[in-house]
Amino acid sequence: MMNLSRFFTVLVLSLVTSISYSQTSAKLKLELDSIYRIDQLYREIMMSQPKKDSLAKAENLSAQGVQQLIFDKMNEIDSSNSKRVRQIIHQVGYPGKSLVGEPTNEAAWYVIQHSKNINQFFPLIEEAGQKKELPFKLVAMMQDRLFVNQGKEQLYGTQARCDNPPAGSVGNQQPDCYIWPIRDAAGVNERRKQAGFGDTVEENAKRLGITYTRRSLSNK
Repeated sequence: MMNLSRFFTVLVLSLVTSISYSQTSAKLKLELDSIYRIDQLYREIMMSQPKKDSLAKAENLSAQGVQQLIFDKMNEIDSSNSKRVRQIIHQVGYPGKSLVGEPTNEAAWYVIQHSKNINQFFPLIEEAGQKKELPFKLVAMMQDRLFVNQGKEQLYGTQARCDNPPAGSVGNQQPDCYIWPIRDAAGVNERRKQAGFGDTVEENAKRLGITYTRRSLSNK
């Protein structure tokens, strides 16, 4: 009788724990979905001229003024999101597919990718990719950004840079935009394929409005 009583006690505790975990997971999913929408809000405006024009009109700002407003808002949101994601990771580890499902498992990744903490969190992102909690192509993108931030060649050709014209340049010169130098550029498209990207580095550059040309760190 005692063994049967213990069995039912363990069973009840297990069910309570399972329900509690499910409730926590559902609540976290809703929060991360909200964090992702906020993360993308002003980035979507920045990529859309009609949205920028609409915001400029609503705020009575010049083109330069609305651009500054967008950057200020993005920085403010990124800082707030970064603090919250740090807390979540401290509590549950990386909130991956098994905890919050797809595509919510990418939300924390976006926040880290847009933060100044990539160096600190990349090992966690890499582990999440190895455990299939996160698409490996996102791991590749963050690794590229980490290398670029460190002044190193990237591996997958996901990161672009734009350099402003030198001070005192004559005429209305546009920024020089290019794909950051790639280590073993000849093999980049094979690496992209293996990582899960559905396009080549040339196609990715075109999507970004850039004509891809190989560069080295010495002539970037």
